[in-house]
Amino acid sequence: MYLLGISAWYHDSAACLIDNGRIVAAAQEERFTRRKHDPGFPANAILYCLRQAGIAPDQLENIVFYEKPFLKAERIFETFLAFAPRGFRSFAAAMPVWIKEKLFQKALLAKELERLFGKGDWARRLMFSEHHLSHAASAFYPSPFDRAAVLTLDAVGEWTTTSWATGEGRELRIEREIHFPHSIGLLYSAFTYYCGFKVNSGEYKLMGLAPYGEPRYADLIREHLIDLREDGSFRLDLSYFDYCTGLQMTNRRFDALFGGTPRTPESTLSQRHMDLAASIQLVTEQALLNLGRTIAKESGAKNLCLAGGVALNCVANGVLLREGLFERIWIQPAAGDAGGSLGAALAAHHIAHGRPRTPPSSSDAMQGSYLGPQFTPAEIRTALDLAGARYDELEEEEMVEHTAQALAAGQAVGWMQGRMEFGPRALGARSILADARSPTVQKQLNLKIKFREGFRPFAPSVLREHLEEWFELDVDSPYMMLVADVAPAKLRPPGKAEQGLTGLDKLKAARSEVPAVTHVDNSARIQTVHAETNPLYHRLITRFFEITGCPVLVNTSFNVRGEPIVCTPADAWRCFMATDLDMLVVGNCVLRKADQKAELRRGYHQSYELD
Repeated sequence: MYLLGISAWYHDSAACLIDNGRIVAAAQEERFTRRKHDPGFPANAILYCLRQAGIAPDQLENIVFYEKPFLKAERIFETFLAFAPRGFRSFAAAMPVWIKEKLFQKALLAKELERLFGKGDWARRLMFSEHHLSHAASAFYPSPFDRAAVLTLDAVGEWTTTSWATGEGRELRIEREIHFPHSIGLLYSAFTYYCGFKVNSGEYKLMGLAPYGEPRYADLIREHLIDLREDGSFRLDLSYFDYCTGLQMTNRRFDALFGGTPRTPESTLSQRHMDLAASIQLVTEQALLNLGRTIAKESGAKNLCLAGGVALNCVANGVLLREGLFERIWIQPAAGDAGGSLGAALAAHHIAHGRPRTPPSSSDAMQGSYLGPQFTPAEIRTALDLAGARYDELEEEEMVEHTAQALAAGQAVGWMQGRMEFGPRALGARSILADARSPTVQKQLNLKIKFREGFRPFAPSVLREHLEEWFELDVDSPYMMLVADVAPAKLRPPGKAEQGLTGLDKLKAARSEVPAVTHVDNSARIQTVHAETNPLYHRLITRFFEITGCPVLVNTSFNVRGEPIVCTPADAWRCFMATDLDMLVVGNCVLRKADQKAELRRGYHQSYELD
């Protein structure tokens, strides 16, 4: 029986199709519309899912939305009333939208489905899951565990901001919740805003900035902003924030506490901003540890599953793992709202319909998170020919050899192979690759290819069988959701000129044998590459290892700043020609920048809104 899960109308809209509990396809709408974090109805993602399964719309048993609109409306109404009259302007502006669209979302969903599929009994087939139940279901049901505790954290769903649940077999039961306006996700987003980054987009920048600073403000945060309790619960002092009234994240009292107004986006980052980032990162890690300790004690569970936007904080995930509270931790790769579409479908299958669950015999049920579109050799050739590209189509082994040799020679390669990843991370299907041994690659990729801030780190892809030689991690991390340190044997001591560097000057130090993926605190956000889930990518890194003696590549998403990750061969070509990438490999087609017509170069990165 086919179930279609949908998330929409906040950010990162997505669709997922399951067949008798098996994940068939999943994709974010942004990949098709080319609008980053697209919040619209995911029509393109839905059509892709049905094409992938080869089914007609009338074969859908149910369409499941990832949250309950009436509960969300109730929270918004009650919040405006609680903060009246301060929130009246926001209330007055929001009401027409809520009354017309959001309050009656069932009718709106039925209308969108009718527009997409034609007339049918769509309203009857619609089901609704609660937001945090969708997150919990997305974490537990695809996990390799028959029994586990489940922790979800984000900004806010309907009312819930944090929940923990227990899962066993097909059963999933919410045990405890923390409700809006008390939210670790909103607290972290408040500092994202205050440090000049975009909310719901720039939180990962704040995480990357944290190692450049010292947590000088952590005590101030704990004393004034958040009461962290040993049982894992917490409360915020709302007098420092304005997010309840919808005006902005922080207010003048917040400014006074931290000695200044919010940083203007794109302006110079000071040591103060770095210290603020380090401080809120530390407090977030402490909150997660408190929750983990309580859940481990009260549930007795040996396994933990994580989802929700805060679960994308891979640094905090690594801290929780090293604490040893659980034998195993599994994190949903599409932990944010996009993954809610998957959780909604799985919750309907196992909870509403009461159908059995068999934990996967392999590592998990996500299939490496390679759940998006793929393209045939003929489709790739057609797209490249229409673009006027010059390419060589090689046998697969020859293609791997050419790519590995180019990487070993220091070239940056756009790599598009197989099914696109579901979730925010590029995992070797839509990736930009480079030599992790290069001391110049980090700067080159940031400034000339990604067109993004120079402080941002890059992740390593490492062969799983060589993981522990290179990093202080002894568990799988296939989805880039864990941060760990580079192995001591691979570090190099700082030279005299590098000692005592502070702030962004820390970038000048080559800290290890793989400096391009070693952050300034000697950490790395690790992707373990497995022959079972991505044999072609595994073969490429293996051949690079045979040439260089290094089983590690730089892996960053195939896009420029502000652009969604590429989806199609045409997307890959445009990004290749707009950047300083040296080579593009799409399927078995190999394109060298030097061979392309100069007049086809297009600097399109400026057309995207900065993230």
